[in-house]
Amino acid sequence: MAEEEIDKKTVVALLNEILETELAGVVRYTHYSLMIFGHNRIPIVSWLRGEANVCLSHANAAGEMVTHLGEHPSLKIGALLETEQHSVNDILVESLEAEKAGLLLYKRLLDAVRDRSIFLEEYARKMIAEEEEHLGEVNKMLRKPGEIVRFRAH
Repeated sequence: MAEEEIDKKTVVALLNEILETELAGVVRYTHYSLMIFGHNRIPIVSWLRGEANVCLSHANAAGEMVTHLGEHPSLKIGALLETEQHSVNDILVESLEAEKAGLLLYKRLLDAVRDRSIFLEEYARKMIAEEEEHLGEVNKMLRKPGEIVRFRAH
């Protein structure tokens, strides 16, 4: 059975939405890193800035996929919400919600390209794995020391 062709318009729209969402992550994590105070500031700021870099890398990858398909990457940045809540816990909860939304985009992309493009399918799977790993780490940071909780990505 021959592979069906991808719906290029849908796939490019999803990739551009991913690009915009990841760029919003760059801004969000950078902002968070500026708002950390207290004894544990240095390692937390370092982690947040690292996450900003990961988001930038993910944005670049999504943009490369758009241009691979011969289309134009978005110049927009996804929605940014300022909650004025800057405790480490509040930041992690916001981060968790934003990452869950990003994970859903990658899953939608996988659905759109499954059995239609191995290249795009493998990209989507790789990104889903990275997002699920990140969600697991944030989930661990939100737990109390010694607390064991069953984790779900969705």
